[in-house]
Amino acid sequence: MGLTGTALAIDAGNSKTDVALVGADGSVLGTARGGGFQPPLVGAARAVDVLAPLVEAALDRAGLGDAGPVDRLSAFLANVDLSAEETVLTAEITGRGWARSVGVRNDTFALLRAGLPDGGEPVGVAVVCGAGINCAGVGHDGATARFPSIGRISGDWGGGSFLADEALWFAARAEDGRGEATELARAVPAHFGLSTMLELIEALHLHAIPERRRHELAPLLFAVADSGDPVARAVVARQAEEIALMATVALRRLDLLTEPTPVILGGSVLAARHPLLHDRVLRLLSEHAPKAVPHVVTAPPVLGAALDALDRGAADEAAYARLRGAWEQGPSGPEPRDVP
Repeated sequence: MGLTGTALAIDAGNSKTDVALVGADGSVLGTARGGGFQPPLVGAARAVDVLAPLVEAALDRAGLGDAGPVDRLSAFLANVDLSAEETVLTAEITGRGWARSVGVRNDTFALLRAGLPDGGEPVGVAVVCGAGINCAGVGHDGATARFPSIGRISGDWGGGSFLADEALWFAARAEDGRGEATELARAVPAHFGLSTMLELIEALHLHAIPERRRHELAPLLFAVADSGDPVARAVVARQAEEIALMATVALRRLDLLTEPTPVILGGSVLAARHPLLHDRVLRLLSEHAPKAVPHVVTAPPVLGAALDALDRGAADEAAYARLRGAWEQGPSGPEPRDVP
């Protein structure tokens, strides 16, 4: 017994997780949203435990809670950067019995799939710049290019959390004289209702201001850059250089620099299309990868997971159109909530 023709699509990020139950005809039967997916912090089993109530909720909302396993499950997961992690999480999810066939990949591939056309050979590169930064590409005959993306030890630079820390770093050094003068020294503490960086440093260190609020400083950095501040503008320029570099290196590794190739840009930082960042990324790509065809995707990455599930089920053209149409209309799901 089982849900013949149906599939579960999962996009699990650092801060939130989306699950969708999709029919063979591309219809969205049920959705659910919950908290972040962080196996490096809690282990594979406890991380997958976060998915369990969401899978159950998606099935229940479709009225199929007791119908048995679905045909396929496509999971695109944050913090799955190494093949060993992929193996462990594939086994853990398979063991839950949610689906007869399970596929697990890093969540950057979900952005790539969402931005690529349906049908034909899936060739392209995606760069996600949200809370973190990552890049993945697929070339001809299924060749892949990607980066470990596990922090400074793997050469990473950028992402919203990193930019927030850069804003703090430059502001602190400007105030005490170690660094160049910048409007960040006033704007960063003022954002939290404080007068000086010293007050903010103390408040963060003693947890008077929650750690999670640091992410608010990335948009502030862009606002200060827009005002003309040279320090903030230099940070934004450096981020653009890193995004273009990752895309160019992936294209080179896949031998795609000489042919028109989609470069999918996504994540909260890139989706905001800040002119200083967006325009510089496009300019750098035109210089170093002139055949690249950049495209910003704002659809939720779970769409990419759902499209992958259709790919694995050999769906027809109408199913893809129906699925994309459902997300363009904004399928309703529950409000984001934390899941133990």
